[in-house]
Amino acid sequence: MAIKPHFERYTKRQLWFYTRRAFWILVAWVLISNVMFFYEFITLKSNSVLSSSYDLFSAIMANLIVAISAGLIGGIVTVNLMERWLRRLVFWRALLYLIIAYTITAFLVGSFGAIYIKSEELGIPFYSLEVLWETRYFFGSWLFIKNYIIWLFIVLTTLIVLMVNDKYGPGVFPDYLIGRYFRPKHERRIFMFADIKNATGIAERLGEEKYFNFLKDFFRHIAPAIVQTRGEVYQYVGDEVVVSWKMKWGLKHGNAVQCFYSMKKIIAYKAPKYLKRYGVVPEFKVGLHYGTVMVGEIGQIKRDIAFSGDVLNTTSRIQAMCNELDVEILASKPFADIAYKLPKGVTKKELGKEKLRGKTEEIELVTYLKK
Repeated sequence: MAIKPHFERYTKRQLWFYTRRAFWILVAWVLISNVMFFYEFITLKSNSVLSSSYDLFSAIMANLIVAISAGLIGGIVTVNLMERWLRRLVFWRALLYLIIAYTITAFLVGSFGAIYIKSEELGIPFYSLEVLWETRYFFGSWLFIKNYIIWLFIVLTTLIVLMVNDKYGPGVFPDYLIGRYFRPKHERRIFMFADIKNATGIAERLGEEKYFNFLKDFFRHIAPAIVQTRGEVYQYVGDEVVVSWKMKWGLKHGNAVQCFYSMKKIIAYKAPKYLKRYGVVPEFKVGLHYGTVMVGEIGQIKRDIAFSGDVLNTTSRIQAMCNELDVEILASKPFADIAYKLPKGVTKKELGKEKLRGKTEEIELVTYLKK
């Protein structure tokens, strides 16, 4: 089977996600760079350290060139590579690769600013050999060493924010940071329970270690589908993952339903790797429902954000009905009624009322079909 170039594998949602993230990294780094530049300029000027030959315009332009170059290279390439290394490699090796990649980038980006400054100082084109030759002295200066250390800290902070944000889910970390859930509160949420079919049989066939890696790969592969639809991983329970959406994001563009189809698309693409490594491709079923839950921080030794309410039990029971009704996706009709905006090519099919295990009242269910 021909392997597609890496860029062809991205869906529009993936491209939009990484483009948006790169844009905000660019904006943040340019702002940080300008704040640092003007703070240093005001400090030096107030202490009468700057010489009369100091060219403020050239210094501002050089700073912008460096900041924008760093933001573009860092946001599009470096940060994504570093994040991948931190997830997939042992820490010492990831740290080594990170330092090497950062150093190469620092020299590259620093060259842009230094070449511009030297070109302005000497009054000759930036591509002149004299400019390039004079630029080499910049890398031994205190300015370069200082910026190298400061920006290493900024890059590491960016990576930490991205990884912590992934741990709590997109949008959850800022809420956690500002103490939004310090006191329990009611919140309307959409929930999706996704469970691997025949997990017990697969576990018996693969053995403990291989099955653990099987689950690890599955959860890692479906993560982009969750992130790109603005979902938040609430918890992993054995072979099951519980995903939650704030109402706004779950309904927008049919995100909650789209998540299921994006997960299927990713696993279908990865099927050859699963067959080669494990001899089986994971199939899964999902249940969707929404309602009001109580949400708040919980725990003393290990704090987390927890949800409680009948909505979770009902969603779990809906997902369990997939086997009986021989479908891969089930949703409550109340959810289907408000989630009227569906992904392209997806239609809903009503299945009538069913009695869920442990429930006294029947609930109307629907499934979704894709052309």
